[in-house]
Amino acid sequence: MGFNPINSLFGAFSRDLGIDLGTANTLVHVRGKGIVISEPSVVAIDAKTKQVHAVGAEAKAMVGKTPANIIAVRPLKDGVIADFDVVEKMLAYFIKKAHAYSAVRLMDPRPRVVVGVPSGVTEVEKRAARDATLNAKAREAYVVEEPMAAAIGAGLPVDEPIGSMIVDIGGGTTEVAVISLGGIVINHSIRTAGDEIDEAIIQFARREYNLLIGERMAERAKIAAGSAYPLEEEIKVVLRGRDLLTGLPKAVEVSSVEIREGIAGPVNAIVQEVRLALEETPPELVADVMEHGITLAGGGSLLHGLDKRIAAETKMPVHIAEDPLSCVARGAGKMVENFGQNKVYQDILTRSQNTRRPRL
Repeated sequence: MGFNPINSLFGAFSRDLGIDLGTANTLVHVRGKGIVISEPSVVAIDAKTKQVHAVGAEAKAMVGKTPANIIAVRPLKDGVIADFDVVEKMLAYFIKKAHAYSAVRLMDPRPRVVVGVPSGVTEVEKRAARDATLNAKAREAYVVEEPMAAAIGAGLPVDEPIGSMIVDIGGGTTEVAVISLGGIVINHSIRTAGDEIDEAIIQFARREYNLLIGERMAERAKIAAGSAYPLEEEIKVVLRGRDLLTGLPKAVEVSSVEIREGIAGPVNAIVQEVRLALEETPPELVADVMEHGITLAGGGSLLHGLDKRIAAETKMPVHIAEDPLSCVARGAGKMVENFGQNKVYQDILTRSQNTRRPRL
């Protein structure tokens, strides 16, 4: 596999895809169409037959509510594939669904796919992502490191001799990278992100109120009242779950101040990782970052006050990317759209291209 001119023939009949294969959500960018799919990375399957009952939003609605024979699973853990077969089925579903947006479907060719993966994954984990994509009926599969894709999606000048810092906070991983001249100069990846913040809220409710809440309740509380920096006007939110002492349903009202204290652990870890990356950055690139600022991407960047907290800790200007949730998918999609035309994108993808053919 390579950058083969004959692929232009197939390009006339297929919609090449950029995919952000995230722990929490999967986004798909279709060439010429933009983001067409943004759904949870959840699959509902039969525990015995392994038959898929639902994928994405429909499957997430089943979490915690399924009968014994149907289980709703998240096949990615900390940004990497935990269940290869389920990821393969999930990708096949999303690729087929995305291909429905193609104006020409007569030949139904396999699309070329660029998949974003965390920068801290091993070569084995990269290969698993490529293989799952190929086995999901992709014609070609390339992986790109998420911070690079996020930087491209956020519109940073990755191909120029300018230091750009991107902090991509997803569901399973936080990626901190300094990019210059089409390469990642400094790269930090930790498996502390949105999921750990949700878990911290669950533990806070258990510890402070003897209240057992689920993942979806924790996520709603995080979105509504989670913060990393004091708010201009503190707010309150109601947590609903089961009283661990009586076993009965219980609801408690908590303030954003309490939740901020409850999630301090993972938030501090993310901020500390940004500081460590800055400490390792060469002086010339630090000067660029001071001038142009730090860019936040990923769903975690929407945590109230996180940009202010990082700015206060680093003494650097901090910006949240436009539509931060879709930065990785848009970046991967941009690479697909300019496939074979942009030398920088070619070099980035060639470094991680796969030579294995799909299983038929």
